[in-house]
Amino acid sequence: MKIKARTIFCLLLCWFPASVGFSQAFGTGNHTVTVQILPVTDIRIIGGGVNLTVAAADVVAGQATMIATDQSSQLQWATNSSAQKITVSTNLATPRFALVLQAVNPSAGSASPEVALSMSPTNLIVGIGRSAGTCTLRYTGIADAAQGTGTDNHVITFTVQAE
Repeated sequence: MKIKARTIFCLLLCWFPASVGFSQAFGTGNHTVTVQILPVTDIRIIGGGVNLTVAAADVVAGQATMIATDQSSQLQWATNSSAQKITVSTNLATPRFALVLQAVNPSAGSASPEVALSMSPTNLIVGIGRSAGTCTLRYTGIADAAQGTGTDNHVITFTVQAE
């Protein structure tokens, strides 16, 4: 009887560690990963505020129109939505002097010709689609000598929106 019990005990000791090792080697697990991309749009102006000043050096004798131009700012945008455009507007309801803007060399889409800024959003760049892009902003202030002197302060708003 003692031999049989010892034999069974030895067999169990040999079999148990082997079966535990094999069961761990075949264990698996899984889970689901979902990637969701929502509509994203970002727009920013690089270059800070712009000051357009007409001074004596900018005036041509005999011409009533006085012009000051600046293109030190850039517009950058990114959107993953299709059929998008960029519009521009000013907060100044009744400007004394004309202010026009042109998007120069946009990396995506098509720039409108010079845009006279008003409170109504006006197309600046159309057809930007799904893109990340940039352009230079060319501001031109225009005054007539008969308008005299003064200052207009604009807050310019750029918006990416559906076409």
